[in-house]
Amino acid sequence: QVQLVESGGGLVQAGGSLRLSCAASRRTGTDYAMGWFRQAPGKEREFVAVISGNSASTIYTNSVKGRFTISRENAKNTVSLQMNSLKPEDTAVYYCAAATWYSSGTIRDTQTYDYWGQGTQVTVSS
Repeated sequence: QVQLVESGGGLVQAGGSLRLSCAASRRTGTDYAMGWFRQAPGKEREFVAVISGNSASTIYTNSVKGRFTISRENAKNTVSLQMNSLKPEDTAVYYCAAATWYSSGTIRDTQTYDYWGQGTQVTVSS
């Protein structure tokens, strides 16, 4: 069992930056891919970014490419999401998640992930 706790959300003006962090309750090492998802009011939870266990691969949804960067520090059991040039449409609750079994075809699906954090609110004002 892995517990995930997100932090770093808040209110920021458009064009600003935030850094989200996710701390795991135990060592995840290279066993888990770590992803970030978000859910805006009235919308389904959507994929944002994922990083492989050894940090060799990252995938981003098109709307955040070039603005968001996902990274991880396995020694500290943490994964981060650096968000720059934020837009009002980035407003959502952001969730950290961990997946043990996945493929390139399923890594964007919420059903692929075994563990989820409680979420952190990000609000971008115009």
